Amino acid sequence: MFLSVLSAAGTDPDPTKTPKPVTLDDAHESAQNAASWVEENWSTWLAIGLRILLIVVIAMVLRVIVRRTITKFIDRMNRTAQAVDGTALGGLLVNVERRRQRSQAIGSVLRSVASFLILGTAALMVLSTFEINLAPLLASAGVAGVAIGFGARNLVTDFLSGVFMILEDQYGVGDSIDAGVASGEVVEVGLRVTKLRGDAGEIWYVRNGEVKRIGNLSQGWSTAGVDVTVRPDEDLDKIKRVLGEVGERIGKDEPWNEQLWGPVEVLGLDSVLLDQMVVRVSAKTMPGKSLGVERELRWRIKRAFDAAGIRIVGGLPLPLEEGPAADPTAGMAAPSAYASATSPQSLTASPIPPPNLSK
Repeated sequence: MFLSVLSAAGTDPDPTKTPKPVTLDDAHESAQNAASWVEENWSTWLAIGLRILLIVVIAMVLRVIVRRTITKFIDRMNRTAQAVDGTALGGLLVNVERRRQRSQAIGSVLRSVASFLILGTAALMVLSTFEINLAPLLASAGVAGVAIGFGARNLVTDFLSGVFMILEDQYGVGDSIDAGVASGEVVEVGLRVTKLRGDAGEIWYVRNGEVKRIGNLSQGWSTAGVDVTVRPDEDLDKIKRVLGEVGERIGKDEPWNEQLWGPVEVLGLDSVLLDQMVVRVSAKTMPGKSLGVERELRWRIKRAFDAAGIRIVGGLPLPLEEGPAADPTAGMAAPSAYASATSPQSLTASPIPPPNLSK
């Protein structure tokens, strides 16, 4: 009010006219008008300020309570994590660590969503205290949301797929998976993109919305299977005894005793043919360690078979027993009578010449 009075006194439509000086009475009147205006509206300002302060305090307290509740819920999930298969300590540790990582990711997402909802609602309530019409803002936000939803539907699909992949614990960092479009070791799990490292070292960026199936090769346990092909005339009891000894020794040696989660079992004959028979050997191993166990089993089985004199199909032929020398003329045919042109058989078989009609 005081500034408006001064500005009104300083502006005159007639520039040739000398401005009227501001007197003390004018300043006193302007100050009284300003004081009366403040006195009339201070209660409204105080009410608005208290309302804003109350909204902010309630929002912050509610945010802290919700975040602590989510944190306690995640901690309870970690405490109640129990391994399904309790046959090996390594499996228990792997399951607990995977559960901890998954729960932390879920807790981070839930805390972010809760903070966004609470603070967004508080901001709208603060704007409403200033008597700002929120209908155009909400309508514009709705139209923008629909437009973004249509334009970025793939982004929304990827995000939701990533959230459910984390919630369902489909895979984690360090797992070897087959995602259909790519396969390899999981390097990073995001809400939109999963990063894989292939066998040759390449990095694959797979959108979560494009993944239709997941084959996790690192969860639970793996199976190492070896097919031993031997000749059909070998002693089966001897083969079973040798394979049992190999399985017992590998189960006691380092580091295979940690990678094996069960004894090496001889499952029996897988197939019997005229020229070969296949014996199946199997063992339950740590996830992702089946290939190494299979190679070591083949190595030890081959050495054990060589030491026991058991021949496998494709090996060197067995030495034949020496016998009397064969007659070289035994395979020759007897001379034929038709071989000589003067023999009676040849003369009889020769055609009769036609008579001479010229005489």
